[in-house]
Amino acid sequence: MTLTGPQPANRNLVVSALGVTQILAWGSSYYLLAVLAPAIVADTGWLLAWVVGGLSLGLLVAGAASPFIGRLIQQRGGRPVLCASSVLIALGLIVLSISTTRTIYIAGWLVTGLGMGAGLYDAAFGTLGRLYGTGARRAITNLTLFGGFASTVCWPLSAFLVETYGWRNTCLVYAGIQLAVCLPIHALVIPRTVPPLAPKPDGEAGNTASYGAMFVLLALILSLTAMTTSLMSVHLLTLLKARGFELATAVALGALVGPSQVGARLVEWSFGPRYHPMWTMLGAVTLLACGISVLLLAPQLALVALIIYGGGNGISSIARGTLPLALFGAGNYAAMMGKLALPALISQAAAPSIGALLIEFGGAQLTMLVLAVVTLANCAIALVLARIVWRPAKTAATSL
Repeated sequence: MTLTGPQPANRNLVVSALGVTQILAWGSSYYLLAVLAPAIVADTGWLLAWVVGGLSLGLLVAGAASPFIGRLIQQRGGRPVLCASSVLIALGLIVLSISTTRTIYIAGWLVTGLGMGAGLYDAAFGTLGRLYGTGARRAITNLTLFGGFASTVCWPLSAFLVETYGWRNTCLVYAGIQLAVCLPIHALVIPRTVPPLAPKPDGEAGNTASYGAMFVLLALILSLTAMTTSLMSVHLLTLLKARGFELATAVALGALVGPSQVGARLVEWSFGPRYHPMWTMLGAVTLLACGISVLLLAPQLALVALIIYGGGNGISSIARGTLPLALFGAGNYAAMMGKLALPALISQAAAPSIGALLIEFGGAQLTMLVLAVVTLANCAIALVLARIVWRPAKTAATSL
């Protein structure tokens, strides 16, 4: 992509502002039920599957809307989309707070899901890519450092609010945060105008012969990664308890994943810009596969396994934002992120239910084995993609 006008100033302010709103957006939506679900079940008498299923339906809506959202960011920039996300998440939370039937509850999650599609990582990455073009890599990495603290900040806040005010008022508080904090930040800090784009493609996007293959492989990698991490995030404690750990120990081990994510992102922030993002993706899928394989084969090394897994999970978010920018160029980056988000979010939505079925009918051991096979297959797919990515450079060097 060639920027034909001046780039927006004060990049650090834009990234920091998006970092704050990302923490609050994730905490208000994706991470909400981790704390609220038991209280909702106790208050309403609904099955836990129904309560958690609302989030899955919301993710399906987010995935279905992502291609349109990506195109909208490409055409108009991220400011109006991110502002709309704050309003939609707030509206969805208000509906959740007044839900007296499962139909109203699901409706609340459908609205929230639309807000998630317009406001979580893919939309934020697309916004940065649209603003800064091929120079957005460091901004994307910095944003993921903020995002890594979403559960750290919002889970304790949610627990305090639920205990003090109940789950319905907690939803209203988060709705207020979206309208009083996130919406003004998006409206005031995200640039109103975006640099015009020259039609000429640049970077590796010009390799049209392998464009389709790279897109399919990358979409598959992102989908399998999303499925793995979503399943693990929901069922990790169950899997650890099945491996012989007491609940308190399982919780302590699970708590290692978050700091490991942030630590790995800091390492990538320090050294990653020196290398092609394909290396980040290879590192991410390899760490995920190694962590799950160690947990399967040597549960006594669960501490090491979860640190490794957390590291892979952390840098996979960076690769999700930076690798498409490197492979396809910045000229259509926001729209491309929307297309890639569709299968990934669908996989993410389906994973908890798939995991529950595997655990119920096959046990924890079979579930871990399936995860190990999936992650190892993902490593193989990533190697195929790497071969395609680097083949042109090797061919050119040979011809010289």
